[in-house]
Amino acid sequence: MIVSGCSNSDQSDSDPGKIKITSTIGMINDIVENVGGEHVDAVGLMKSGVDPHLYKASQGDIRKLDEADMIFYNGLHLEGKMTEIFEKMEKQKPTIAVTKNIPESSLRTPADGSQGHDPHVWFNVKHWISATETVAEELSDFDKEHAEDYETNAKEYIKELEELDNYTRDQIATIPESTRVLVTAHDAFGYFGEAYDIEVKGLQGISTASEAGSKDVSELRDYLVDKKIKAVFVESSVPKKAIEAVIEGAKEKGHDLQIGGELFSDAMGEAGTEEGTYIGMVRHNVDTIVNALK
Repeated sequence: MIVSGCSNSDQSDSDPGKIKITSTIGMINDIVENVGGEHVDAVGLMKSGVDPHLYKASQGDIRKLDEADMIFYNGLHLEGKMTEIFEKMEKQKPTIAVTKNIPESSLRTPADGSQGHDPHVWFNVKHWISATETVAEELSDFDKEHAEDYETNAKEYIKELEELDNYTRDQIATIPESTRVLVTAHDAFGYFGEAYDIEVKGLQGISTASEAGSKDVSELRDYLVDKKIKAVFVESSVPKKAIEAVIEGAKEKGHDLQIGGELFSDAMGEAGTEEGTYIGMVRHNVDTIVNALK
């Protein structure tokens, strides 16, 4: 298999007394660490800046999946190129999509239905609370001896998530309604827009595997010029070229459009930083959006 991203430290060095868990994206690994606590040895395959839509597992990743006692992934075709791997692993060990208990009626679907459900559910914090509950339930079923600890850890983490949900809603509401428009490189923030009352426009589709054409660029440019929107945003895991084309096009129309900052969409920040946690990532995004659009 083609190596397309760096993996974390070798799980073979893990504590033999702990449950070995491999997750795909950092946001899921963050849940596992918070809920599993001292009882788990958690490894995330995709590091900061890695695009899960295009990710192909390396031989090292396959080894981590083979060695894991449990596997957690997002599902909804976020890790589309790894689908066959998960199907194989499901026959050998608990391999769980953390989105499985989110009601289908709550999932976003493109108007033409061609791309399936939008996988970026972590941008509605309430959906990520559901994912946390799923991880806690699966850990408790797998390791009944420590089920009470998982339940306690989950409750504490969910309390923090509920505070994050309230913070996000309150902060976005401070942006004047006329300029409450979030424009990014690809359509990763649809759940965010629905949950927190901000209009969202992505230059590309839900998956970065699709490319924005000149018509997409010109239509978005004209919209931003007409609405007098002053800022657009780049993403840490998506090339800036297409957004820069929109900015240049607006300039040619006499409208000064700025890059409002870099948002974390499909990947969190570097490990060891505040943005390298799910809560820190969301707070960073919220503060960046509000500062640029107020």
